[in-house]
Amino acid sequence: MTATAEPRADAAAWLAVAAGTLGALMATLDISIVNSSLPTIQGEIGASGTEGTWIATGYLVAEIVIIPLCGWLERMLGLRTFLLVVAALFTLFSVLCGVSTSLSMMIIGRVGQGLTGGAMIPTAQTIIATRLPRSQQPVGTAMFGATAILGPVLGPVIGGWLTENLSWHYAFFLNVPICVALMALLWIGLPHQKPRAGQLAEADWLGIVGLAAFLGGLTVVLEEGEREQWFESSHIVWLTVLSLAGLLALLVGQFTAKRPVIRLRILLDRQFGAVVVMGTMVGMVIYGTSYVIPQFLAYIANYNAQQSGGVVVLSGIPSLLLMPFVPLLIRYVDIRLAVAFGLVLLGGSAWMDTGLSAQTTGPEFLYSQLLRGVGTIFAMLYLNQAAIQSVPSDYASDAAGLFNAARNLGGSLALAGIAAVQDQRMWLHNRRLEETLNANAPGLHDYLAAQAQSMGGMPQALRALSGTLQIQALTMTYIDLFWILSVGVICTLPLVLFLRPLDKHAPLATH
Repeated sequence: MTATAEPRADAAAWLAVAAGTLGALMATLDISIVNSSLPTIQGEIGASGTEGTWIATGYLVAEIVIIPLCGWLERMLGLRTFLLVVAALFTLFSVLCGVSTSLSMMIIGRVGQGLTGGAMIPTAQTIIATRLPRSQQPVGTAMFGATAILGPVLGPVIGGWLTENLSWHYAFFLNVPICVALMALLWIGLPHQKPRAGQLAEADWLGIVGLAAFLGGLTVVLEEGEREQWFESSHIVWLTVLSLAGLLALLVGQFTAKRPVIRLRILLDRQFGAVVVMGTMVGMVIYGTSYVIPQFLAYIANYNAQQSGGVVVLSGIPSLLLMPFVPLLIRYVDIRLAVAFGLVLLGGSAWMDTGLSAQTTGPEFLYSQLLRGVGTIFAMLYLNQAAIQSVPSDYASDAAGLFNAARNLGGSLALAGIAAVQDQRMWLHNRRLEETLNANAPGLHDYLAAQAQSMGGMPQALRALSGTLQIQALTMTYIDLFWILSVGVICTLPLVLFLRPLDKHAPLATH
C-alpha cells in the first residue's frame, strides 16, 4: 500500500509565513532599536539616564503582558483579523513615538508598540504550524529563529545609522512602510475566519487583569525602587500592593476560570520549570548586553549611535551563519550538552567584558560578542524546543506563551536591574575613588598645579579631576553589571540536569 505524499505548501501559505516572519522581525527589532540612540532621544525629550530606561522597559513589559493573551485573542477575532488590527495599531503607535516631544508621550507610544508588536511573535509561530506541512516546518522555524535572535542585535545598528544619518525619529517612522507591506501579505496569505464573540464571556478576566497588574507593578517597583528609596516611598509601597494583588488574582483565576489565561501549573513540571528559569536568564543576557554595550561606548568611548550599533550587531553574525544548520543540530546534538555549551559561552562572554577600562573601544568587544552569538543559538533554540516537548500537546500554547514571556521578562528584569545597580554602584565607586585621594598628598598637589597651568586655572583643573573620577566610576559600574550577568548564567548551569532528551522524530516546535 503506497503512503499518500504529504501536500506541499502553496504560494499563499509561504506569503503568510513571510508576513509572520516580517511581523516578528519588526517586533523584535523595535525592542532594541532605541538602545544606540537612547542618549540622543533622552536629550531631546528631557529625560534623565535612569528615566530613559523606561523607553526600552515599557516596550518589554507590554510584550510580556500581551504574549500569553494571544491565543485567546486569535480564537476570538480570527488570526487574519487579529494580525491586521495589531499591525495597524503598531503603525499608529510607531508614529506617536516618532513625533514624541516628552517622556510621557514616548512611553505611551512604546507601551502601545509593545502590546501590538508582542502579538506578532507567537502568531508568527502559529502561522508556521498551521500553514506549512510538517516536512516544511523546519524551514519556517529557521526563518522565525533568525528573526527572534537577529532582531534584538540588528535593532541598535539600524537605529544608530538612522540617528546619525537622518534623525532618531526615523527609527520609528521606518515601521510605516514595513507595516503596509505586512498588511498586504496578511490579506493575501491568510484566510478570513469568522470572529467568535462568545470567547469574551469565557475569558479569564480575573487572570487577565491580575497578569497585567502583577507584571506591570513588579517591573515599575524594580525600575523606580532605587530612585524612590524603595519602601520609604508610598508610591513604591502601593505599587508593591498592586503587584501582589495582581498575583493573587492570577492564582485565583487558575482555580475558578473554565480556561485560565495561562496555566501556571505547568511550571511545576521539573523540566519546564528549569527551561523557564534558564530562558529568563538568557533573556537577561541578550537584552541586558544589547543595552549596556551601547551605553558604555557612548559615555566612555564617545562612540556615536551608528558606531555603537555596529559593535552590538557582531553577536548576530554567528546566529546568521548557524541558522541553516538548526534543524540538524536539534536532531543530532543532545539537548543537555547543547544548552550547557550555550550557557557556558554566554557566561564566559559576559566574564570577558569584566576586563573593561576607560580606554576600551569597540574592537575589544569583538570576541565576547561572537561568543555571545554562538551561545545564544545553542541555548535559546534548544530551550524553545524543550519548552514545547516538556508538556502535553494540549498545553503547548500555554508553554510557548510562558516561555516567550519568561524570555522577555528576563530582558525587563535586566533593564530594571541595570538602572538600580547603576545608580547604587556609581555612587559607591565614586566615593571610594575620592577616598583614595589624600588632600595633603604632594603628588596630588603637583598634578593639580600642572593641570591648572595647562587649563587656565584651578577651578578648571578640579572639574577635570572630577570628570576623570566620574568616568572611572562609571567604567567600574559597567564591569559590575557584566560580572553580575556572568555569575547569574553560571548559577543556572546545573538546571541542565533536569532536561530530558528531545524526541528526535517530533517536528520542530513552532508554537
